[in-house]
Amino acid sequence: MKLQVSRINERLNPDVKKVIPRFFNTGDERSRTLIDRVLLLPDSEVEQLLGQLYNEFSSRYSNIRLVFEKHFTLVERLLSAEERLTASNEKKLLIGSYFTMEYSLEHAALFNPSIVEDPDQSGTRKGEKNVILSFRATGEGHVSSLIFKRAKLDENARIRLEPSGKFLNEGRVTQQKRNNKAAFKELLDQTILPEIAREHMLSQLNDTFSYKEIELILKNTLLPMQGGMTKNKLKYDILSMVNTSYELHFLPDSLLSERVIFPVTFTEKNGIEDARFIRFTTEEGSHTYMATYTAYDGSFILPHLIETKDFLHFKMSPLHGKAAINKNLALFPRKVNGQYAMIARIDGVNNYIMFSDDLYLWETATILQTPQYPWEFVQIGNAGSPIETDRGWLIITHGVGPMRKYCLGASLFDLKDPTKELGRLKEPLLMPEEEERYGYVPNVVYSCGTIIHQGKLFIPYAVSDYATSFATVPLDQLLDELLSSN
Repeated sequence: MKLQVSRINERLNPDVKKVIPRFFNTGDERSRTLIDRVLLLPDSEVEQLLGQLYNEFSSRYSNIRLVFEKHFTLVERLLSAEERLTASNEKKLLIGSYFTMEYSLEHAALFNPSIVEDPDQSGTRKGEKNVILSFRATGEGHVSSLIFKRAKLDENARIRLEPSGKFLNEGRVTQQKRNNKAAFKELLDQTILPEIAREHMLSQLNDTFSYKEIELILKNTLLPMQGGMTKNKLKYDILSMVNTSYELHFLPDSLLSERVIFPVTFTEKNGIEDARFIRFTTEEGSHTYMATYTAYDGSFILPHLIETKDFLHFKMSPLHGKAAINKNLALFPRKVNGQYAMIARIDGVNNYIMFSDDLYLWETATILQTPQYPWEFVQIGNAGSPIETDRGWLIITHGVGPMRKYCLGASLFDLKDPTKELGRLKEPLLMPEEEERYGYVPNVVYSCGTIIHQGKLFIPYAVSDYATSFATVPLDQLLDELLSSN
């Protein structure tokens, strides 16, 4: 039986008009020179320049004045006490404008979507479902951030996207965690870092410290060491011990499509990548939305977790443990046999399954699947979290074959014992069509999450790491095919 996969005539392409204001850091020496130039301007010229800026940029932001104020505070330390006292508010705002730049969130790509049921189901008719989609948006410097869209699935599993909001914002960061030196010393003693190097590091740390502080100290400590691979592994091991938790808050009157989760900590400064959202159901029946994502600092990747109940307030936490490594982690949407469960690809090639009593600590992993068919010989991994059906855990997989071509597959696992595979597609469920083969990374279809609606599996998927499209497949037909595949 050939599966009836139907593509939906809807594609989301990157929108270069979606910009956010970012701090423009020119370095202390250049910044001081720039500040001097502004301070020497006559008040009349300052007012004229500010007026021009307001006319040009006010329509792009809900309050451009607040942006200038915020960025002035980041360079205020470079002014003398007298200058801070005597400079007019207008000059301070103008200084702030010179340390502001626009960043295009989606300039390179809008891809790797996931989808969950919206906690707000108001306005739906029979057979409809409100959903939330998340996307990896990639801009200048290939820095990735996380953005959202609301949409409605109709009775035929067709999608209707809510128009995007106008004023993008990054939210307010609170409760950034500082690490405890005494606790860190105990962890550090378990590494192969030479004792003299450990003492050198610890002597430079305060009683509490941030990730950014330890990263700089560690870099200088490891500099004299020989062996690039050993040094890099040691750096990764030590940095993975450091807590990088923080919380993010957005205004209630903002639209979901206006909320941007842009890298905050040093661990993720080069990207928040591939969030896999689920609606997690606790044993008591309450719901929390969670997503694993990859934090990338330009050299190392660390798995992290997002938690939210309302998509207004988000908590970001690192995942720890020997098995919390590499990309491609995906949580089960509930505990299995009393434990949290996770799909992973810790060796870059095979699918693994992990169980833990602690949501943030993952120590062991068991191999679940190895590449079996030619279209997945290079590697196999998940394309989102497992979906619970009445016939088993449905996992959409991705496989990489010749010419590094990415295809989507599917597997089914036992509900009570998800280490037991019940079936697996021999052929891809979805592969790139001719017009989908071109983009930032050619020959790729990929997803970070799917959803069941009206008897169909609804699949948002990335097109060659550039844009996002959608497809559906009848669920019972897919399950029948999986159960008859063995």
